[in-house]
Amino acid sequence: LEFRRSALMRRGDATITGQVLRDSCGMVETIDAIEPTWRDWNAAAKAFNAGSQRLKRGVGIGCSWYGMGNTALSNPSEMKLGVAADGRITLYCGAVDIGQGSNTILTQIAAEALGVAAGEIALITGDTARTLDAGKTSASRQTFVSGKACELAALDLKAKLDALGDHAALRNLPADNHGDVLTGYGKFDPPTTPLDANGQGIPYACYGFATQVALVEVDLDLGKVKVLKIAAAHDVGKAINPQQVEGQIHGGTAQGIGLALMEEYIPGRTENLHDYLIPTFGDMPEMICIIVEDPTEHGPHGAKGVGEPALISTAPAIFGGIYRAAGVRVTKVPVLPHRLRAAIRAKENAR
Repeated sequence: LEFRRSALMRRGDATITGQVLRDSCGMVETIDAIEPTWRDWNAAAKAFNAGSQRLKRGVGIGCSWYGMGNTALSNPSEMKLGVAADGRITLYCGAVDIGQGSNTILTQIAAEALGVAAGEIALITGDTARTLDAGKTSASRQTFVSGKACELAALDLKAKLDALGDHAALRNLPADNHGDVLTGYGKFDPPTTPLDANGQGIPYACYGFATQVALVEVDLDLGKVKVLKIAAAHDVGKAINPQQVEGQIHGGTAQGIGLALMEEYIPGRTENLHDYLIPTFGDMPEMICIIVEDPTEHGPHGAKGVGEPALISTAPAIFGGIYRAAGVRVTKVPVLPHRLRAAIRAKENAR
């Protein structure tokens, strides 16, 4: 852990593209937050291994960072909010919620900026006749990019309402085709630059940082691996909705477990989900989620994304735990029982 700490990125460091991290950089904070858990689990694993021959436990750690949005490319988002003569507020949202919760998050961001309850805002989404282009749902960008556009739209609408003074005057204003008498507009495109011929530039406006620790148990005779616990500390800038942040961490961790131990596509053989195994509820370990907040000046209320960052550290942490438990490294994923057993045999034969 101390070796990793010595190599962690810090505010003021330059990346491989020459970008100096002057904004949010919570990498050190994530490893600091998770260190007590790492020490406790290592002690528990050592005590368990002292009394067990066939089953061995190990603790691994993985650190990661991930850029929010498109890489060195423009990826703007536009949002619109309207208020009707009777005071009803509508958020016209072109962002597509594929289950990650952007509908809830964007409504919360708008409500916070307007100073109203989220339940007072009606949401219209998926209607290209009324919504603006919010860009694609990928690259962990919707909370960061569309969220900032949403915040700007809400602030624009609030300024117009404040300028009006008497909100009762809304009844005297003409309505547009959507029934709104005032609208607020927001557009945000993260401040990035293209990479030059030498790969230098600012590919991302901000980054998410994470440290995860995995406690795994290895059956040395069968080569089977069981993930017992995972602790995940993630710098999300600002947690707009902490419950949803934890949900994203759980989901990303599940994907990481699949990557590490189960999911393998074999051309010509893998035809369906009967052959392509993914984690189920029964494969999920006990989870500890630690939210670290190092706000970015670019995001809405300081928020960054957490969708894909939640996945990246899991598999490396599991691989490290396997090495600590079994004393071998498997260099092909997923670490299926026959591969791990072969590595264990090779180690035994080399003695």
